[in-house]
Amino acid sequence: MGFLSDRLARVKPSPTIAMTTRAAELRAAGRDIIGLSAGEPDFDTPAHIREAAKAAIDQGHTRYTAVDGTPSLKRAIAAKFARENGLDYAPAQVTVGTGGKQILYNALVATLNEGDEVVIPAPYWVSYPDMVLLAGGRPVIVECGIEDGFRLSPEALAAAITPRTKWLILNSPSNPSGAGYDRAQMQALTDVLLDHPQVWVLSDDIYEHLVFDGFDFVTPAQVEPRLKDRVLTMNGVSKAYAMTGWRIGYGAGPEMLIRAMAKLQSQSTSNPCSISQYAAEAALEGPQDYIADSRAVFQRRRDLVVAVLNECPGIACPTPQGAFYVYPSIAGLIGRSSAAGTRIDSDEAFANALLEETGVAVVFGAAFGLSPHFRISYATGDEQLAEAVARIRRFCEGCN
Repeated sequence: MGFLSDRLARVKPSPTIAMTTRAAELRAAGRDIIGLSAGEPDFDTPAHIREAAKAAIDQGHTRYTAVDGTPSLKRAIAAKFARENGLDYAPAQVTVGTGGKQILYNALVATLNEGDEVVIPAPYWVSYPDMVLLAGGRPVIVECGIEDGFRLSPEALAAAITPRTKWLILNSPSNPSGAGYDRAQMQALTDVLLDHPQVWVLSDDIYEHLVFDGFDFVTPAQVEPRLKDRVLTMNGVSKAYAMTGWRIGYGAGPEMLIRAMAKLQSQSTSNPCSISQYAAEAALEGPQDYIADSRAVFQRRRDLVVAVLNECPGIACPTPQGAFYVYPSIAGLIGRSSAAGTRIDSDEAFANALLEETGVAVVFGAAFGLSPHFRISYATGDEQLAEAVARIRRFCEGCN
């Protein structure tokens, strides 16, 4: 009998964290490394949010809270959904966790039985399939290539659904591609789901506010109210308000599901950090001008990255609708060799060679379920970003 759980063998460590760790090791060894692997805004948390956290400490809000969120934060979240998404949720239909990842994990563990299927469009955020596996489910991966705009089609969704399908995970705008679903595209998917009442939707809206060129964000329960009773809408403060380290995510859905998730959380982490909850409340209820300001910076960076990458031999880089990632194809580089003689036979080989030979850390596409691609996070300073894409261009020009 082995000591470690068989369940653990189903999953792999996060490739994004692995690449970020490797870049940090090289930097510590004295290498000039530019990290474009982590999905973390480089801005400071807005001042009024930081002040709210300090005030919470001074006022003694340093004790346990309700397991899945303070009543006042739940009210602020419900108000946010009503104000920004036209969704009516009572506080009892809201749950707060230690980051958006816990909301997703709680929902899957609380609902999946062995063999239940979860449809996941690829490219996907690296944690989705592993969370499903840990919960005993079976990920059903549907490839959505560059020719599809990295979006799931209604035909592909219908083909992937079986009697064992319990969830569809939908992330718009997407990590890693930045692709978003407009209202018509979302409506086409919800029309399919209306015909399959056993399928629930886990809508990951974490990049809701990071959309460009006038893109109109929509979420499934908003587009099709008849689906609301089988949708969990997940969001958080990490990306929109530069609060990644504060670890606050939240979700809203049917009260039966929310109670089940709270039951699970009560026997795992219990409540999220009390101070972070007061900070999140200030984020949702306070001034929102920070969002527009940061969005403008990210759009400028996106335009720079897309323009330079599309000048690189062997690379094709679509323009994303949102988030702070691009997901270029390196199909034109497969089979070639770098200037240092490294054979590029996969996107993982490309990412490793790029890091070792130029000091630029990116994440290879196979980690997100769709090759041959790589992901760049442009949530980094302008000067470093310009230098990084210049290095990538020189690397590609040196391939033969």
